[in-house]
Amino acid sequence: MGKKSKRYRAALEKQPKEMLPLGKAVEVLKTYDATKFDQTVEIHMRLGVDPNQADQIIRGSLVLPHGIGKTQRVVVFAKGDAAKAAEEAGADEVGQEELAKKIKDGWTDFDVCIAAPDMMGLVGPLGRVLGPRGLMPSPRAGTVTPDVGKVVGEYKAGKVEFRNDKGGNVHAMVGKMSFDANKLEENIASFVDFVSAMKPQSIKGTYIKGVAICATMTPSVRVAT
Repeated sequence: MGKKSKRYRAALEKQPKEMLPLGKAVEVLKTYDATKFDQTVEIHMRLGVDPNQADQIIRGSLVLPHGIGKTQRVVVFAKGDAAKAAEEAGADEVGQEELAKKIKDGWTDFDVCIAAPDMMGLVGPLGRVLGPRGLMPSPRAGTVTPDVGKVVGEYKAGKVEFRNDKGGNVHAMVGKMSFDANKLEENIASFVDFVSAMKPQSIKGTYIKGVAICATMTPSVRVAT
């Protein structure tokens, strides 16, 4: 593990040892010394799920109340009216065979990939490139849809995707350090509520085991739930 910077060590001294109510946790997070760039604020949730059970996979997407403070680059596989709708909604690139070839050759300079259902025959073979990067369109995530224009608009407005990892943890960006504290709090609360509502019926014990927030270059702050 690399040596921690003087700024990070100073931030560690401010790190609370106990869990805090969300409002107080956000307040503490914003007291950490600023960097020269606007750090991304992240949420990390430890869930009591078994990732090996198909019915306990926690995956979805939602539009946060105040966006994420980042303009996401969106590409869309569509044709005809759907392609036109995607372009009008602000998609960065819309295409078919040429776009598929570009991605197959290694281009992944985008944040979200959306596909109309009739394009999945073309998109499916791109799984080897898109899958490991978390960019593969999926009906469950809402990125395979006949209404591509609507979904492009949602991602441009600050929609985030998430899926539990192999340890049963969920991670997502929920804003920027420059956001007002109340906006960060509302984004985080919306995300926690959304994930809470996804509790699988097969889970009998504790579903949400822990929640923490942090920024790109800060220690975490544990949140009481």
